[in-house]
Amino acid sequence: MTAAALHVDDDPARRVAELLAAAAAAEQTIVLTGGTSVGTAYEIAAALEPDWSKASVWWGDERCVPPDDERSNYLLAKRTLLDRLEHEPDVHRIRGELQPADAAGEYEKALDGVELDLLLLGLGPDAHVASLFPASPQLEERQRLVTSGPAGLEPFVDRVTLTLPALLSAQRIIFLVAGADKAEAVRRAFRDEINDDAPASLLRRGSAPIDVYLDAAASGG
Repeated sequence: MTAAALHVDDDPARRVAELLAAAAAAEQTIVLTGGTSVGTAYEIAAALEPDWSKASVWWGDERCVPPDDERSNYLLAKRTLLDRLEHEPDVHRIRGELQPADAAGEYEKALDGVELDLLLLGLGPDAHVASLFPASPQLEERQRLVTSGPAGLEPFVDRVTLTLPALLSAQRIIFLVAGADKAEAVRRAFRDEINDDAPASLLRRGSAPIDVYLDAAASGG
């Protein structure tokens, strides 16, 4: 099992942006996330390294909406990262406009044999990760890399998500967490015992290093 390293910083988005830019320059396979905190990190990463042409990007989860829908994780990354680059990476988005099961099946085929170098994740206030929510039967998946299912929090649209086997296969895991409303989730995910009620804690069962970049509010002081 792996102990998560917590890094409290005045500007955690910049620290994460520096890691993303370095990964792009190193021609790595990068898994992106959605959420309210990550857009700033994407903007900074694009400024730090405008050439992502030798990298590839994927997503840890997606809402089952078209790519131009405001709820789309892809749209967030497109606006804040991809559109700001001089040279884009090889982009592998989850096609949320398809039926959920079809989108999951298509994405799983695309992932076959792909090594995930850097996995960027956010943390939900209920300690969910990607679209794996507490008490979800998807937490029991041990074979498939991608599944679809309902949301556990707003917006209540179906989701397509990497499963625990896929997340645990990453070579390095990075979390970006900000805000006092995440402090309890941080404790449950990274300091308390590993528990299905805090899905993010399950990543500590793997061997990949886990680095959590958070502000003072999210750290609980």
